[in-house]
Amino acid sequence: MTPPFPPTRPTGPTGHAKPARGSVPWVSLALITALGAGTVRARQRLRALPVLPAATGPTGSPGAALLPRPAGWYLITAPGVEADAATFLAACAYADRQGLRVLDLVPADLPAEQALGLLRLVDPAAYPLDRLAEGRGAGYAVLVAEDVLDRGGPGDWTSATAPRTRAELLALVRRLKEFAPAATGLAVAPGLRCGPGSQPADRAAELRAQGLPPGPLAGAQLAGLGALTAGCLRQGRWGALAAALYWLQPYAVLGGRRGPLRPADLARATAARPWHSLRAALRTAGAAPTPGPGPDGVPNGDGPDPAAAYRVELAAGTDRFFEARRCDCPWCGSEQLAVLVRVPDLLQGKPGRFVLERCGDCGHVFQNPRLTPEGLDFYYRDFYEGHGGEGAGTVFGRLGESYRRRASMVRPYAPPAGPASWLDVGTGHGHFCNAARAVWPDTRFDGLDMGEGVRAAELRGWAGTGYQGQFPEFAVKLAGQYEVVSMFHYLEHTRDPLTEIDTAATVLAPGGHLLIELPDPQSRMARLLGPAWLPWFQPQHQHLIPAANLREALAERGFTVLAEEHGPAHQGNDFFGAVALTVTRLAPDPDSPWAVRTTPGRRALRHAVRVAALPCFVAAAGLDAVRSAVARVTDGGNAYRMLARRDEE
Repeated sequence: MTPPFPPTRPTGPTGHAKPARGSVPWVSLALITALGAGTVRARQRLRALPVLPAATGPTGSPGAALLPRPAGWYLITAPGVEADAATFLAACAYADRQGLRVLDLVPADLPAEQALGLLRLVDPAAYPLDRLAEGRGAGYAVLVAEDVLDRGGPGDWTSATAPRTRAELLALVRRLKEFAPAATGLAVAPGLRCGPGSQPADRAAELRAQGLPPGPLAGAQLAGLGALTAGCLRQGRWGALAAALYWLQPYAVLGGRRGPLRPADLARATAARPWHSLRAALRTAGAAPTPGPGPDGVPNGDGPDPAAAYRVELAAGTDRFFEARRCDCPWCGSEQLAVLVRVPDLLQGKPGRFVLERCGDCGHVFQNPRLTPEGLDFYYRDFYEGHGGEGAGTVFGRLGESYRRRASMVRPYAPPAGPASWLDVGTGHGHFCNAARAVWPDTRFDGLDMGEGVRAAELRGWAGTGYQGQFPEFAVKLAGQYEVVSMFHYLEHTRDPLTEIDTAATVLAPGGHLLIELPDPQSRMARLLGPAWLPWFQPQHQHLIPAANLREALAERGFTVLAEEHGPAHQGNDFFGAVALTVTRLAPDPDSPWAVRTTPGRRALRHAVRVAALPCFVAAAGLDAVRSAVARVTDGGNAYRMLARRDEE
């Protein structure tokens, strides 16, 4: 019998529905876990923040103003921020004692939300030791050694008329960290005061100056506030607990009398946090999407319109960028070929379609038809430099642990002090050379690449010498000069991998080592994810080489394979990369220089797809973590590393 009224859920005293009995408030529990972990981590980092000691005169009494000004140091401050002589001398003494060349000074009265943001971004204990960490600071004052400022500081930052907004100081510290990768730190300066605080409208510019995307961060903040509100309304005490944790977090982290930071606005920031957060997120999201200061700290100026250049090139079509399709395998000559995947450009969304074919006899996978050199130039452009350079640099900067593992693979076969000379081929911006110095501090690391980034690596000191050009062009010049040559995810980009290996054999001294890392086309994930498997990396990857084929090629060229790793070489990005490629396929960036049309509708579609994909990215990150753990145990990752010795003649 049908009841006269539909069943209702019980309500609480406020009239809101209570959670159904037995239901689990997963969203609120996840928020409580994240907020609790973030609070504990922030407290730990707060305790690890170094504090400048007071500067004293010869008798031990305060007398910093009477001491001589140390030469070779500059103190750059934001408008309204003044550092007295005591602070300056204490900072110089601390930097000298710690071996630092760049020191960001954190005011003791740093506003609460800015302090929480700094603690989210920086682990004070690990920051000075991490050669690839992005430069971070409070943005109020920075002490810089003269030699570092000369090499890395754009413009005249020592002039009294130099622009010094907080956003520009944040960008400056980010850049200077690249020129002093193991000699940059931060410390609380008890005598320093913030002066006029930054306005909420400045937040977007300050985020951009740190390489952080204002729009997505504002969207995530709004989504979090929405989840907290929904939890309060629908998940009872668990939702209220999550909201309370968020509300009280500033005081939970920064409260107390013993902390190095004592924000003057702590009580106000805690009491009004939800409203302040909502207002800041809305203002950030609504800020004009004009570029702020670039990585060099200088506001981006007007230059040639890249969109116009792309329109001219695309008017002639993309068919001209391809060679004729070949009928045989470039590795073994077999004609047993089969199409493996057909995909558009899922990396940047440029026009064109690409085909990968697999040889039925040797398993070699290659682009067919392949791009011409002009085509490669077109599709590489604005990926590692220019339009996409910022994102590429950020990704490479997060692979420090992977770089150190690669460098450590030669340890069982190298002298105790390490190899004397190492050439990293395909070094990009030199991130591996920079990180590997932590493993082999006495080794000379040189880099070679086609792009301009190798020159920047030399300028920053990440690479001793930067060679720009094709590797085979340097075979004669560099013959027999290196004890180690490395090629990390390089061979798959080349037009003729066997010629590259021949060049490595020439460049290596007898008994030298060749270290290669490649994506594994025989990975199970390649079959599972199909065209969305990130290591296909079309249109850039020209060849994907099975491990057996590489072993055979090395043996034919006088190498002895000493070690081979699959699980340790695994890159944990299978599922996350698949989501990212799918997002690009569904909604390419309408603001890219090569976009056919840029309309509000396309921007809205792009934004909607990215928002809808957020849960997928979270789930993909979890799956990748599980997949990586399994790959390490089973030695079945999506890539492999091979170390070979060139036999002495």
